[in-house]
Amino acid sequence: MTAQATTEEHAHGYITDKEKYLNRMRRIEGQARGVTKMVDDEKYCIDILTQISALTSALQAVAVGLLDDHLKHCVLDAARMDSADAEEKIKEASDAIARLVRS
Repeated sequence: MTAQATTEEHAHGYITDKEKYLNRMRRIEGQARGVTKMVDDEKYCIDILTQISALTSALQAVAVGLLDDHLKHCVLDAARMDSADAEEKIKEASDAIARLVRS
């Protein structure tokens, strides 16, 4: 089963919290615009770095939530259906974790 077929047959794990994720991403967008304005207004470097740290933490929280949803839904569903699909989903999750750890 391809990733495309899986996407079409099953809802994404985050779908029940979609509005929560959208609200968080809108706040993050606002924070990013705020950082841009701080640079434009030539604010103090440390204050900008503090806001960038908060922005990074907010993005990481979204990423961890999405990863958790992926494990609880997509990987678990795949494991219940067929081992090849489960292995693919576990690899996807492992790759995503590796990307998050690197950043």
